Amino acid sequence: MDTILKDMNPVLQMLMVMTLFSLLPLVFCCMTSFLRFVIVFSMLKTAMGTQQVPPSIVIVGLAMILTFYTMGSTFQKMYEFGSVPYQQNKNMIEAINEGSKPLKEFMMKQTRESDLAFFVEMSKGEAPANPDEITIWQVAPAFIISELKTSFEIGFIIFVPFIVLDLVVANILLALGMFMLSPTIISLPFKLLIFIAVDGWSLIVQGLVASYN
Repeated sequence: MDTILKDMNPVLQMLMVMTLFSLLPLVFCCMTSFLRFVIVFSMLKTAMGTQQVPPSIVIVGLAMILTFYTMGSTFQKMYEFGSVPYQQNKNMIEAINEGSKPLKEFMMKQTRESDLAFFVEMSKGEAPANPDEITIWQVAPAFIISELKTSFEIGFIIFVPFIVLDLVVANILLALGMFMLSPTIISLPFKLLIFIAVDGWSLIVQGLVASYN
């Protein structure tokens, strides 16, 4: 197999590389810290009720920047691990295999054992003797499920104070007999005021970044 890849036509090699590059958005969105960041920020915007503020492009951009910040060392290791075998023997398969090891190590640190055990069992292969024998395709779905659970837990904590404020405002309007006035319109300025007063963006960003250290 290695000989075939080494002697492959350069055009076919380029086609293979472009095919692999097409999977990079999937890897970046689902197999990095980007998943947690973008979900939490989206739920924060929903909890505040600001609709289109901040714009979705700002949320995605902030999530991408924080992803590069938290995973910079992992990306550097992936490049170093993958470039060595490729420069030595031009073996693309070995380069991809070696380059994916730091990413797999990162995902395993954030993955719950129960989720990982389930997908290892569902693969119906031999039980791995050590973590090195677990493939990245077994770790990836377990990592996604674990990140979704963690993200929704954080989102729930963020939602609670905003919901309490909505209930307080709704009860006050009900007591005053203002049935036709939407509680959301009245509570939104108070949400923004409280969020600014506690420096909410900084607290949430710092907490998310610290959760990966």
